[in-house]
Amino acid sequence: MAHPRMYDDGDPLLVRLRECCAALPEVVEFESHGRPNFRAGSRRVFAVYGAGPSHPHAVILRIDPADEDGLRADARFFIPPYYPDRLALDLDATPLDWDEVDELIESAYRSVASTRMLGALDADP
Repeated sequence: MAHPRMYDDGDPLLVRLRECCAALPEVVEFESHGRPNFRAGSRRVFAVYGAGPSHPHAVILRIDPADEDGLRADARFFIPPYYPDRLALDLDATPLDWDEVDELIESAYRSVASTRMLGALDADP
């Protein structure tokens, strides 16, 4: 049985998140468990939009271990259900800084991307 869709394609936060992810080499978006997931090529998922009914406008990310303690101390971040090894950023929390979101997305992407993809990313001015 397929999961019901848990998002709206016209959601402006999702539209902006898609733009950020699409700017990275070979990103593939697919739906899993009713939510948009983003992965580097055929590799692992680095971002998921939505973290359950209480946080429909959050992005779940792989976080660099060096940044994890600082982000956990920030009230905008939380441990999402079903993803105990990741953190989620509540995009409804203020202030929302898209430059920060872009950096977090790129860092999450770098954690799963192949050497070839990273080379393409670093070569792009």
